[in-house]
Amino acid sequence: MEKIDALDKKILEIITKNARIPFKDVAAECGVSRAAIHQRVQRLIDLGVIIGSGYHVYPKSLGYRTCTYVGIKLERGSMYREVVDKLLEIPEIVECHFTTGSYTMLSKLYARDNEHLMELLNTKMQQIPGVVATETLISLEQSIKREIPILKTK
Repeated sequence: MEKIDALDKKILEIITKNARIPFKDVAAECGVSRAAIHQRVQRLIDLGVIIGSGYHVYPKSLGYRTCTYVGIKLERGSMYREVVDKLLEIPEIVECHFTTGSYTMLSKLYARDNEHLMELLNTKMQQIPGVVATETLISLEQSIKREIPILKTK
């Protein structure tokens, strides 16, 4: 991977705090031209440093009031890919990780309410071949959500 310099890091620090900030404002804060910011951001996208862009939708505004993490134990860890393919068919699952520790996988999902959550668990997730157990952790409140810090250049 190509080296990320101090200007790249400053740009990343600014745009991770506000992805909608105009490039002219980023340029002014960095002391370079708007074209330079545009080129740098495009380069960071091409390098895979910036992955995706878009808007975040607040799940509660769409009726999803329950955020849940589900630890999934598989019959065999080697079944991970097949289980992921089945989990992809459940749109309420927004994240899934292959993990170490007590669970083979950890997923994050949103449900409308506890009844909907029970339906997702009992009739969808637990019915997937290879899933032997699930443990549900309901999030009562999200206290922190942020991007990874941009390390300062020494």
